[in-house]
Amino acid sequence: MLKNGLAQANTNHLGKIIPVAVLLLMLISLYGSWYTIDQGERGVLLRNGKIIDTAEPGLGFKIPLMDTVVKISTQTHTANYQGLQAYSRDQQPATLRASVTFSIPPDRVEEVYANFKSIDLMVSRLLDRQVPTQIENIFGKYTAISAVQERIKFGIDVTDAITKSIKGPVSINSVQIENIDFSNAYEKSVEDRMRAEVEVQTQLQNLEKERVSAQIAVTQAQAEADSQLARAIAEAESIRIKGNAEASAIKIRAEALAQNQNLVELTKAERWDGRLPTTMLPTGTIPFLEVQTTK
Repeated sequence: MLKNGLAQANTNHLGKIIPVAVLLLMLISLYGSWYTIDQGERGVLLRNGKIIDTAEPGLGFKIPLMDTVVKISTQTHTANYQGLQAYSRDQQPATLRASVTFSIPPDRVEEVYANFKSIDLMVSRLLDRQVPTQIENIFGKYTAISAVQERIKFGIDVTDAITKSIKGPVSINSVQIENIDFSNAYEKSVEDRMRAEVEVQTQLQNLEKERVSAQIAVTQAQAEADSQLARAIAEAESIRIKGNAEASAIKIRAEALAQNQNLVELTKAERWDGRLPTTMLPTGTIPFLEVQTTK
């Protein structure tokens, strides 16, 4: 009788627990059937491990216990590479540091999952194998000094080489050559060479400055000489004109005197001071004035 009572009690207890468990399981399953995809990612929808679709950003539904969603970022990512060893065309060893910026095209996220399962594995199998090799190859086409002076062009060439060499569901946005380190001896030789070039340029600038100054002095001297010549010519012309004027005046006066004898006598009278000469030559004549009397 007691055993029957206990059995009946257990049965009643289980009868209450089972519905609750079933309800709880249903709630958990229902809650787990919804998923959210952010704007900067896409979802690979799997059913029993098989890719069936790509989930777009927003709220989505999946079948409980059958479907799973693997999220893959489509935003920009950066892979960093340090300590890359390479030789320049002139056989100078260098250590480079670079970074590669890339992204996954939204329509190729299924390829990423199918071939690599994740972005990290894709980087390991694609980028990590090609980036060091391509940087080493392109660096070998530049001399040590040109790789530094033409850093932008060097980066563009590396970007093109990496883009062409990588075959997979990834888009290479850019490659940045962040640093190029040479040996201490080579860097010192470059510094000495650059210092010498600066000194040469300074000397050339000084020589050019002196040449310009000398040219200015020559120009100024020529201008002064031209000015003096012009003054001399003007002065000579003034003297000539003045002489011509005086000669013309004398000529006119002489012609006037020749034509009028009375004017000659008047000129004599104007010039006589009223005194007779104090010294007479034996053969000389006594000057006299002709005085006309009026009647």
